[in-house]
Amino acid sequence: MHKRLADTVATPGLTVLERGWLSSNNVLLHDTQPDAEHDPQRGAVLVDSGHCLHAEQTVALVRRVLESTGQHLAELVNTHLHSDHCGGNAALQQAFGMPVAVPQRSWAAVQAWDEAALSFHSTGQQMQRFTAQRALTPGGTLVVGGRRWDCLAAPGHDADSLVLFDAQNGVLISADALWENGFGVVFEELAGQPAFDAVAATLDLIESLSAASIIPGHGAPFSDVAGAIVRARSRLAAFVASPLRHARHGIKVLLKYHLMEVQQEPRAAFDAWAARTPMLEATWQHHGQGSAPSALAWCQALLGELVAAGVVGEKDGVVFDR
Repeated sequence: MHKRLADTVATPGLTVLERGWLSSNNVLLHDTQPDAEHDPQRGAVLVDSGHCLHAEQTVALVRRVLESTGQHLAELVNTHLHSDHCGGNAALQQAFGMPVAVPQRSWAAVQAWDEAALSFHSTGQQMQRFTAQRALTPGGTLVVGGRRWDCLAAPGHDADSLVLFDAQNGVLISADALWENGFGVVFEELAGQPAFDAVAATLDLIESLSAASIIPGHGAPFSDVAGAIVRARSRLAAFVASPLRHARHGIKVLLKYHLMEVQQEPRAAFDAWAARTPMLEATWQHHGQGSAPSALAWCQALLGELVAAGVVGEKDGVVFDR
């Protein structure tokens, strides 16, 4: 589940740590020059840090790669601030002392530590507070090891999200804007705010880049970019045609994700979590009132579908991840 994919993307100075679905992939951009260890401007940059429950493992994985490359960690960059992409920030800051850069649109929320604006409260997900020292501006660049990465706005899954593109080598770090088979839940749509057009525009942007390889936020890097875009557009069209389908999918993702966080939980505690999680209530308000008399009842029904499909389990009053 947590493995290093060495040389998956055939360019020097890049290591992909493929994670599971609780933690996003980590991408270490590192210099290939032998004296980089001693130059604070030429250390490694880590893109995304995974979930807080995997933070100890993330630190160990990153430390191992740094030792193999003979470099220090100069900066941590977040593509966006969902808990599976920035949950390891605090532990990495403590372990390595490097600055953190976040998307410009998220800067004020991080400085104020506004958990509602940062989605942690609304989704009911675990998070450890961190500090940010720099804002990444769409249209800006990162230069690591002589490679230039363009920071491009990629709204849709997250309104503030960025993707990083190395045009010279044709490598795109796509975060959750494009996976090999789809893209991340469109959270603004769950809350009744139009965002499917933003997803479409981001897919158009990615297509226009003519990338040769994509490193997604989840799953292995891939080179069939055209096929992935076709599949993503087909999925988007289905959601546009039926926003309820997307809402049901989004709630199931949140329920499953919670169980990945806690592993198992008494059914009463799970129901209490669902009842107090604002995103679940908001999604029912905008999409689910015709399906169930309350947000909790809707979540209970969708949990039942997940159990029936074998995605999660329930036994003796306890629900658990599979």
